[in-house]
Amino acid sequence: MAGTGGGRPGISPTLLYTDAKAAVEQLTNAFGFTALAVYEGDDGKVVHAELAQGDGVVMLGSRGTGSAFDRAMKGAGPAGVYVVVDEVDAHHRRAVEHGADILMPPTDQDYGGRDYMARDLEGNVWSFGTYVPGTPG
Repeated sequence: MAGTGGGRPGISPTLLYTDAKAAVEQLTNAFGFTALAVYEGDDGKVVHAELAQGDGVVMLGSRGTGSAFDRAMKGAGPAGVYVVVDEVDAHHRRAVEHGADILMPPTDQDYGGRDYMARDLEGNVWSFGTYVPGTPG
C-alpha cells in the first residue's frame, strides 16, 4: 500500500455544513479535534477548515459558496467518518459533557476494537474507536 510520506494523511474526508463555524466549534470542543487552519470569506462564513485528530485530517467548509465542490455536493446527504482514538471511554465522556448526540455508547466489537457513534449538528455520523482499518483486529 503506497503512502503519502512525510506523515501526511493519505485520505481526508471533506464535509460541507450549513453552519461550518458551529461544526468547527463542536468538532474541537466535543470531539477533541485540533483546528489546523480556518479560513473565512468576507461574509464571515468558513470557506475552508482543516481539523486534525491523531494523524488524520478532516476538511470542511460552508454550503452555499458556489465553489465546484459545493455544486457537486448539492443535495448530498450526511456522511459517516471513523476516527481512531486511544481512550474511547474518555473520548465518549468528553462528547457527552459537550452535549453530543450519542447514537451508540462505547461498545466492544466482534471484529476487534471498541467504539462509539455520535451525530454532529448537521447529521453526519462520527464513529470514534480503537480499531485501525487495514490492520488485524
